[in-house]
Amino acid sequence: MKQLKNMYRDINQDAFPDKISLDFGGTSLEYARRSWDIGGENRGLRYGENPDQPAALYELTRGELTIGGVAYKGAGQGLVSALTEKNMIQAGKHPGKTNLTDVDNGVNILQYLHQRPAALILKHNNPCGAAWSEKGVADALEKAYWGDRIAAFGGAVVVNRPLDKDAAALIDSAYFEVVAAPDFEEGCLALLQKRKNLRILRIPGLAQLESFAGVPFLDIKSLCDGGLVLQQSFVNRIRSSQDFIPAQAEKDGLCVTARKPTEAEARDLLFAWAVESGVSSNSVIFAKNGATCAIGTGEQDRVGCVEIAAHKAYIKYADMLVFRQTGKSLYELENTASAGDAAAAAVLAEARERTEEARGGLAGSVLVSDGFFPFRDGVDAAMKHKITAIAQPGGSLRDHEAIMAVNEADPQVAMVFTGQRSFRH
Repeated sequence: MKQLKNMYRDINQDAFPDKISLDFGGTSLEYARRSWDIGGENRGLRYGENPDQPAALYELTRGELTIGGVAYKGAGQGLVSALTEKNMIQAGKHPGKTNLTDVDNGVNILQYLHQRPAALILKHNNPCGAAWSEKGVADALEKAYWGDRIAAFGGAVVVNRPLDKDAAALIDSAYFEVVAAPDFEEGCLALLQKRKNLRILRIPGLAQLESFAGVPFLDIKSLCDGGLVLQQSFVNRIRSSQDFIPAQAEKDGLCVTARKPTEAEARDLLFAWAVESGVSSNSVIFAKNGATCAIGTGEQDRVGCVEIAAHKAYIKYADMLVFRQTGKSLYELENTASAGDAAAAAVLAEARERTEEARGGLAGSVLVSDGFFPFRDGVDAAMKHKITAIAQPGGSLRDHEAIMAVNEADPQVAMVFTGQRSFRH
């Protein structure tokens, strides 16, 4: 067996054709296979999801599709699929599938955050930290990073404004695999290119995502028997805080209504719902001041998702306190303290106390859920951490119980409905 490390470096030989076409009742879509000349070698994707899976990337190069009166994204609108060597300022080696799909999901989320400078850090096709800020892209990236410093290790950074020196310095201070931006301010590339294995992508379209948002694409999912499921891609209907629906429900003649969010709460709910469009279901997001506090992904039950997200938040908040003070991770400090280091034990005890006081940074945050709450237990689990507002699709037979739960809270928690689910599988 070849050395395992070499599996990640080698380019997998693929036999996929240069062109493919799909016919939709007389409408033809044509796709061209992407390849890049990097280091004197012209190849396509290095590999797929795993090193032993050959893979190929295709760009839609010809054709326009309309189904049921809905126009889909057509040829000439490519971003990640249209990457050329010119876009790859520093490639290191030919990209793998996950490098590009992480960036692509960054595009997917950022299309709904175009109003402000925004930054995402993604890992395994899920955001581990996200933020937007009127102060600029560096402030957004710093907030995204400290939202989950641990998970950010080896992640992909995607921003929707030109990367500045402060943002580049933060990227240089940690380990990332990819950075994608619409452009780079003077001096940034010299700093970033010191990291020889960092893939640096200039994608000008990241600064023009307002025109990209709201137009669906043809979403093709494959079954293990070779069959296909075609669907219209998810389109976020919550584009402003006015798009939220008042949370009301009726049961046995009793109508209950939830408190309306404040302007600040609605802004955070709007931000978090945009990020939710790129998170694997079942999922919830805690957010505060335009940044994620915790992201719960891929759980089978909703209350479990809330509990796991909160558990992660407490760990990551304590890690943030410890790392900022000592330069060591929470786990490193725990090991040092357990070996009898009294100073480390004191720092650890203080960090844990502060974490409990701050409810893992969740106190004062808002929560969004990609699906409705089938029982009030998920709402109650979230409110234990002193959140102030919730956005969820609504539509459960027990919506009245969820509304009663927020109304019984002291202080009262706000709730709104989105009127759509945001499931991603």
